Amino acid sequence: MPARLPSWAWVSGLTAGAIVAVAVLAVQADRGSHPTATASATRPSASASKGAHPGPGKPAPTAAPAAVPADSGTGRRIVYSLGQKRVWLVDASDASRSTFAVWPGTVSPDPGTYTVSLRRDATTGSDGVKIEHIVYFGAKAGVNFAFSNALDGSSPPPASETRTGGIRMRVADGSALWTFGSTGTKVRVVD
Repeated sequence: MPARLPSWAWVSGLTAGAIVAVAVLAVQADRGSHPTATASATRPSASASKGAHPGPGKPAPTAAPAAVPADSGTGRRIVYSLGQKRVWLVDASDASRSTFAVWPGTVSPDPGTYTVSLRRDATTGSDGVKIEHIVYFGAKAGVNFAFSNALDGSSPPPASETRTGGIRMRVADGSALWTFGSTGTKVRVVD
């Protein structure tokens, strides 16, 4: 015959279960009342002020996504701003589907219109970092220009003596650009 639990143990277990259930429901209710982030949301820059974090009970400020540069052409395209160090994925209706910050190499492409010419799943970059989602779109003075992301998500600054044309981004952004930037996709580089 199995050992019988004392009545207080049974009641304690029931009470603990009820507390857990109420806590789970409270968390679910709280999540349902707040908007969730989307892939096209602008991420704060590394230079954002540390004092900009909201206090308890205060809503986080929402930054407006950076507008697609006016001189970036029309139609479906990838827009890369040298000055803003930012990329936009723009659909055929000229709406920005996503925008994100990038880390350029030591050599920059000249402003102008390019075309995605080659895509490569993964390789090792000229800086020795394993990269993926490589989308090539141009070259200058023996340096190839390509968007990519490091497999480990890092973006070490390129050595100043190394000539690199890789434009790195976060892993999720690299995946989004890879999906959007098929061979033949227009790339518009602006100042």
